[in-house]
Amino acid sequence: MDTETFQNLPVSLAQQPQLAQLSWQALSPHYIKLNVWLNLASTLFITLLWLLILFQPFWPLSYKLSPLVLWFGVVFSILAAWHSGYCYLAYPRKAYALRQHDLSFRSGLIFQKSVTQPILRIQHIELKRGPLERRAGLASLQVFSAGGAMQTFAIPGLALTDAQAIRQLILQHKDTLQHD
Repeated sequence: MDTETFQNLPVSLAQQPQLAQLSWQALSPHYIKLNVWLNLASTLFITLLWLLILFQPFWPLSYKLSPLVLWFGVVFSILAAWHSGYCYLAYPRKAYALRQHDLSFRSGLIFQKSVTQPILRIQHIELKRGPLERRAGLASLQVFSAGGAMQTFAIPGLALTDAQAIRQLILQHKDTLQHD
């Protein structure tokens, strides 16, 4: 029988590591370029579709519908331009930090968010690549927490070699800790 007594000592917040002191690693610059181009391409496509509907000669729009379609396009174009600008400014804020016992991810320009997951609590980690990510040499890591059905967080825009190395490091780290 263990004779040690239970202790619950106070913790000094000043002595704890701070998120600001983490060594944040930027995402791949290809990720920012890819997403800016995707935003601009989708905005251009929808704007051209809008202009085609507005000025097509085959089915003339009624006098009541024409101003509505015009205002819809103007509002959409303004919102799309704002969204593209916001994304351009927000992408560089996304970063990750890998430490001995945890993995962190931060994002957000106006509403900033930081998530830290202890490596021991990672149930599994997936490497995902869509067709555009494969072409750009990028990958996303999806981190799943033990006890959760959905992903805890995803780190997008990693260079493929970095994503594979992080995944392998976490898997090896978990194996060495479980066998100790």
